[in-house]
Amino acid sequence: MLIDSHAHLDMKQFDSDRDQVIDRAVSAGVGHIITVGIDIISSRNALNLTTHYPSIFATAGIHPHNADNINKDDLEEIVLIAQQDKIIAIGEIGLDFFRNRSARQNQIEVFTQQLDIAMSLDLPVVIHDREAHTETVSILSSFKQNGVNGMIHCFSGDYELAKTFINLGYYISIPGTVTYNNASQIQDVVRRIPLKRLLLETDAPYLTPTPYRGKRNEPSYIIHTAQKIAKLQGISFEEVSYQTSKNVCQLFNLSFLE
Repeated sequence: MLIDSHAHLDMKQFDSDRDQVIDRAVSAGVGHIITVGIDIISSRNALNLTTHYPSIFATAGIHPHNADNINKDDLEEIVLIAQQDKIIAIGEIGLDFFRNRSARQNQIEVFTQQLDIAMSLDLPVVIHDREAHTETVSILSSFKQNGVNGMIHCFSGDYELAKTFINLGYYISIPGTVTYNNASQIQDVVRRIPLKRLLLETDAPYLTPTPYRGKRNEPSYIIHTAQKIAKLQGISFEEVSYQTSKNVCQLFNLSFLE
């Protein structure tokens, strides 16, 4: 069984064929999908999807792109959503200093506030870190003693950064970009870090792996990411599938493999 640890199935790109996308995932051996909130509306929609599809779990959170427009009521809403059945993490939260769609200080404040929420609810976190490695490490380090952990979504750093996050208690999530011919850095990371610290994700509808690059991504395509990881680590596809699924269960306190 494969698990897609990070997708955005609530997005409009799936409105015309969501049922078929989920059916294709199941047929491809993707037993479960975690669909991720990026604002209040998407977090509500993610929750709604969990009630319609047994294979789907979800997260609730405010993406750093949306930090400029967040108020206290929004954060209280995240708390309420996060306490519902099948909401298993706070996310997608973090920092994005590449696009800077929200002011950096606002990003930092909203990020920290949501880490506080995760701590209070004893939930793991789904971290967005783009061109903000130093600040992300610093903030997550300050929460380590409080037991906050989670996954680094769509990891974009080098091996040393991966080790730093692992030492803070985080899993490294690998998207379809690892299948690209020019993706030498993420391929080096995958070769060198233990399989027991890796997760698989699609980030669907984005970051479509080879051989579907250029098309809309979907959870069934995660098989190609798993195959590439198996090749890079010199192990079987089945071992990648089993261990990464086990990692998801351990992180999010799930029991699919019991």
